[in-house]
Amino acid sequence: MAELPKNRFKAGIRSGTCQIGLWTSLPGTVPVELLSAAGFDWLVLDTEHAPSDPLTVLPQMQTMVPHHASPVVRPAWNDKVLIKRFLDLGAQTLIVPYVQTKDEAEAAVAAMRYPPRGIRGVAGGVRASLYGQVPDYLLRAEEELCLIVQVETAEALSRLDEIAGVDGVDGVFIGPADLSASMGHPGDMMHPEVVEAIEGGIRRLVEMDVPAGILTGGDFARRCIELGASFVAVGSDAGLLSKAAYGLATEFKQT
Repeated sequence: MAELPKNRFKAGIRSGTCQIGLWTSLPGTVPVELLSAAGFDWLVLDTEHAPSDPLTVLPQMQTMVPHHASPVVRPAWNDKVLIKRFLDLGAQTLIVPYVQTKDEAEAAVAAMRYPPRGIRGVAGGVRASLYGQVPDYLLRAEEELCLIVQVETAEALSRLDEIAGVDGVDGVFIGPADLSASMGHPGDMMHPEVVEAIEGGIRRLVEMDVPAGILTGGDFARRCIELGASFVAVGSDAGLLSKAAYGLATEFKQT
């Protein structure tokens, strides 16, 4: 029989060493295979703002198995059916988007847990239990599952303490894009008011001893790490490809 797979990402954010990641939105296994071997601690497999779903995420997670980077899946919504499907496929860490209240955080926790502590449906030979080879999976699954809730509006940030304090929430991801829009500065994630809100949120989470995360880059990524962020995605696959491609085309079309 097999042992319950360890969640390196969950152990990492508890270790005190910032976990450096990358956002991925390009479907297919080749980009994820390349990026998994690049040295990142974690990769987000996004299905909220990407043309991906459980059937495309599964081979991506399989591709990542030999590499150090941990898969972190973002469902399209805080939906118990979507959460159940990704957990059964073997995703151990989920980033659940647009959590606005304590009740919504508790709903996400319930979706992650089997009864009697939650509402996750029970299935036998799923990939998460190595197709039934982990004999105590139903009893121990929760040990290695990691729930990150995404706080991405000014309203949600005002409730940060109660959201982050929910039992079963392992970390909070601050979403700068939606946050800037909710604060009246759409597209301006570096507006001073937005920066102040993000920095204040990270400080508060550090005080609560709750791992804080964000997707940002450059000097602000370094600033968030200095403030104590536990997991920072420092770019995206589409962004890296786009920047390099436009730069290369411009370089040669100007010569």
